[in-house]
Amino acid sequence: MISNGMKLQSGFHAMQEAWPDVQWQALFNRTWPLYQRWFLRHGMGQQPTYLQSLRQLRAYMPELLSVYERLCELAGGGDTAARFLSMYCPPPYYVSCSQAVWTKTTPFLIRNYDYHPALLEGTVIHSSWLGKPVMANGDCLWGVLDGMNSAGLVVSLAFGGRKLVGIGFGIPLILRYILETCRDVADAVAVLRHIPSHMAYNITLLDRLGQSCTVLVAPDRQIQVNALAIATNHQQQIEWTQHAQATATLERESFLIHSLTIPEQTEEQFIQSFLQPPLYSTQYARGFGTLYTALYRPSADSMTLLWPQRQWQQHLEVNLAPEG
Repeated sequence: MISNGMKLQSGFHAMQEAWPDVQWQALFNRTWPLYQRWFLRHGMGQQPTYLQSLRQLRAYMPELLSVYERLCELAGGGDTAARFLSMYCPPPYYVSCSQAVWTKTTPFLIRNYDYHPALLEGTVIHSSWLGKPVMANGDCLWGVLDGMNSAGLVVSLAFGGRKLVGIGFGIPLILRYILETCRDVADAVAVLRHIPSHMAYNITLLDRLGQSCTVLVAPDRQIQVNALAIATNHQQQIEWTQHAQATATLERESFLIHSLTIPEQTEEQFIQSFLQPPLYSTQYARGFGTLYTALYRPSADSMTLLWPQRQWQQHLEVNLAPEG
């Protein structure tokens, strides 16, 4: 997420590289000036050093070190880019989002990503960096907002509605690590229990066997695992009243709970509800507008990005044409 009010690109596009190469480098070159401005907005002295960041990455996500080193190389080997790409103690960022798992028929995860339209990277990254095909909506150049791997594990994030910023990694990189190394919900929960997140987030998970949950993570307390796989933008209670009211987090949560308990509710009706109020938001100027709806079906290895007037389907290893 970039917090400087400048637009990265219009629309979405997909890129496929089994190992980071020229396509990732082109993405870096196109977006780095804006990411760098966001990363340094409080000065370089506010960020952990390269060695501190590397030490933490090695301690918590050693499997990603070869990828990280390759990305740093493609980025030119600079100190600032290396610190940024570690995603250790990044600047704070605040989003909205609604997400839920449907289980009445074949399970799927659906989510709305709500943020300022000028700040979306808009890249679906198809990769196989550690040997497991992964398809994800990208953020911070190699992080994940939501995505799925070839084992059928789906992850999605929503902001947890707390101002607190602590010591840990940016959640998009933790979700990247989960997709690269985990096979099911149990694996993912273990990762979220172990790796510290620098802010509060609600992580909804679904795997191919139909196991699902939402995990509440925060830098100052142990994770909480909720069997009800829905999430909006608060955790155990409202702690940031202004944000909660602005994003209608309680109203959206109530709507989701009610929708999932309606006996006659169909799968298609539930999907369409994400394209309408109260889940669909048009508060773009305030940074809470719905930028896309993502529908993940582990049984079909597919992701469909939805908007009110169009949709764009992707599969783990095909369908890489640009979205119109």
